[in-house]
Amino acid sequence: MDNNTSNNQAVIIGEIESDFVLSHEIYAEKFYTCTVRVPRLSGTADNIRVMVSERLLLGGGFEVGDTVVITGQFRSYNSYEDGGNRLVLTVFAKDIALSDGEDSKNPNSLYLNGFICKPPIYRTTPFGREITDLLLAVNRSYNKSDYIPIIAWGRNARFAKSLNVGDNIRIWGRIQSRTYQKRLDDDTTIEKTAYEVSVNRMELAADESAPYEQGDAVARQNGEAVTP
Repeated sequence: MDNNTSNNQAVIIGEIESDFVLSHEIYAEKFYTCTVRVPRLSGTADNIRVMVSERLLLGGGFEVGDTVVITGQFRSYNSYEDGGNRLVLTVFAKDIALSDGEDSKNPNSLYLNGFICKPPIYRTTPFGREITDLLLAVNRSYNKSDYIPIIAWGRNARFAKSLNVGDNIRIWGRIQSRTYQKRLDDDTTIEKTAYEVSVNRMELAADESAPYEQGDAVARQNGEAVTP
């Protein structure tokens, strides 16, 4: 396994809750998106966007309501919406299979090895809970990177607030979704979904991959499209 694959590993197990919709086509290969509902221990669920190649869907017979096991990577790309660029996050499937109903794996796990590319933002909630927001650049093949929002809580938040831009860290956690209301110019509101990674464990890592370039991160955040 090459380093650019091993530094970004996602596994989700959940129920397909929307039809596969054509996203784009590259080199005569079509890619489709759907949403997978992944349960939490609390009884709620995360609604995670997934991108799948048509080649993985051939003969699969995947339908809304099926429970599937998806392994892949958590990726980002820029989408031009509402007059500006928006960071879109999706699980890029390397494999998809029907669940046998006896899966013992964590239904939502993610491992990332990347570089801090914005100063950490530390805050506390009204109830005194500590939170630190990070943006992690994770190297991908062909000199590309994915930019992943990270949220750390409690002791992880205290550790994360002292990190610096360019620090190489490893994180283990889960992908979570949250809905919010966005107000439009005509004073109407629409419901949108944001994605981020909630940290279970994090640590500083030796730089074992290609060097992180801060200027490249800024350029990509300012509009350079990143192809999944």
